Amino acid sequence: MSRILLLEDDLSLINGLSFAFQKAGYALDVARTIQEADRIWRDGEYDLLVLDVTLPDGSGFEVCKKVRKVSSVPIIFLTASDAETSIIMGLDIGGDDYITKPFKLAVLMSRINAILRRSQHFQQAPGELCSNGITLQLLEGRAYRDGVPLELTAAEYKLLRLFMEHPDMILSAEQIMGKLWDCRGNFVDGNTLAVYIRRLRAKIEDDPAKPTRIATVRRMGYKWNAGGGLE
Repeated sequence: MSRILLLEDDLSLINGLSFAFQKAGYALDVARTIQEADRIWRDGEYDLLVLDVTLPDGSGFEVCKKVRKVSSVPIIFLTASDAETSIIMGLDIGGDDYITKPFKLAVLMSRINAILRRSQHFQQAPGELCSNGITLQLLEGRAYRDGVPLELTAAEYKLLRLFMEHPDMILSAEQIMGKLWDCRGNFVDGNTLAVYIRRLRAKIEDDPAKPTRIATVRRMGYKWNAGGGLE
């Protein structure tokens, strides 16, 4: 049974989600403040965190940052804040998904199920990926370029991992967004994805203006060149 920690201060929403999660077979713990979440997080192990952003004693972003220092547990932000800056920040600091209120319960449950499936798949994956001078240590969540550590955001790391897990395959923008964020263009659109790819190229390419690792395939998408060089 997967265990979920819900950080939320709206009692009516807590009651509704508690019923839905338990009906779906998930074990749920609830925190209504950041202080309570910190205590509960230290006391238990969870398969997923669902965090509100605006809490009485601070921001769910603070919890995410603390957790990411020690754990790669999946995190979903569930919040009324739909500002683009908040969405990008939530993903960049380590969030796996960002859902705005009001939301449809069926959509939330589908995203939770998808994230948990991916998390279980990653846990069963090999411990290391290597190609074209880039190495990912999957269990530690670290990336290296020619042996030198790379400073990647959580979103950049996930994007790089997705490419390296599909070497020499063309991935459309829709496929990438769907696999990483389970979105259908709701908050991560093609322009935002292009920004992530540009940032990632700046860190892993010898010449970001002439990328040889992440190639753009015109009108089709992007491809990880496992062997290097342009075709």
